[in-house]
Amino acid sequence: MENRAKQVVNFGPGPAKLPPSVLLKAQEELINYNGTGISVLEMSHRSSDFTKIMDKTENLLRELLNIPENYKVIFLQGGGSGQFSAVPLNLIGLKEAKCADYIVTGSWSAKAAKEAEKYGTVNLVLKKLESYTGIPDPSDWNLNPDASYIYYCANETIHGVEFDFIPETKGVVLVCDMSSNFLSKPVDVSKYGLIFAGAQKNIGCAGVTVVIVREDLLGFALKECPTVLDFKIQAGNNSVYNTPPSFSIYIMGLVLEWIKNNGGAEAMEKHSHAKAALIYDVINESDGFYVCPVVPKCRSKMNIPFRIGNVKGDDVLEKKFLDEASKMGFLSLKGHRSVGGIRPSLYNAVTVEETQLLARFMKDFTRANK
Repeated sequence: MENRAKQVVNFGPGPAKLPPSVLLKAQEELINYNGTGISVLEMSHRSSDFTKIMDKTENLLRELLNIPENYKVIFLQGGGSGQFSAVPLNLIGLKEAKCADYIVTGSWSAKAAKEAEKYGTVNLVLKKLESYTGIPDPSDWNLNPDASYIYYCANETIHGVEFDFIPETKGVVLVCDMSSNFLSKPVDVSKYGLIFAGAQKNIGCAGVTVVIVREDLLGFALKECPTVLDFKIQAGNNSVYNTPPSFSIYIMGLVLEWIKNNGGAEAMEKHSHAKAALIYDVINESDGFYVCPVVPKCRSKMNIPFRIGNVKGDDVLEKKFLDEASKMGFLSLKGHRSVGGIRPSLYNAVTVEETQLLARFMKDFTRANK
């Protein structure tokens, strides 16, 4: 095949591609931030300079998502997996029964549910699925009206299942892991009691997790909750109860500024639709050469898993695809080790033009190998 690639394109699932302008800005300021003579990496988290970085990052986030005033924004360590523990430790005690509903639609929500079992009773809203390829109709859900909260993962990065609706909770607190589609589209924060998102997909680099929590949900932590995971304490100390992930917060601020300057969440959503359509169209028009197992209405716009040759995948063809893609400069296309196959991730920093290059390569590969 003709070698058209002129650059490396990172389609990694996370840590993911960052906007080049953000990397250049961070490089420029790495040794001497804003005339201070030191790097953000060396900066005291209690200094006025870092406080300004933190305030700017929070204000940008509030502006981009129209976060209501009665919500706290905190920046924590531990990634999304840390929040699998922090959420039940802080919220399962909202009601005396200490029960929580979990909507399990993929590996990450399954792991979150398993973690929550350590701290209370977990009700699995869905019957155990044979495979994670869709979201059963809400009319079939087994919701517990006495649950302290209802938990779901908005986008499952491994299996490529994404919610295109906000679950109806009938007054029960709604909690959402938005790690992999956060700020890829507008969100009505007021529908949620708590949202969390690791930064390393759409809004920054690994090391910091954003938690957006309604103020009236603070103060219910179980007695065994570690202080560092207590939302009330972290919010009361403006995320500096302990040393926060300073540099990651700084990078997040740069990425949020980039999102704002490029049209905000609305523009990110438009680009996401365009990018996803490019890849799904190739899959749908390949006459079965590429197979995406996910039900069309639940297909993720961020992570697109597919097999080559048949529904279980042809190992020889998939290896050939990955080898040739690598030569073209396309990185991190291999599917998660638990499911195999191919999986391009199309986060905010991946451009439409880069996605077009991948779509063209996929068409060329089909013609040469079908």
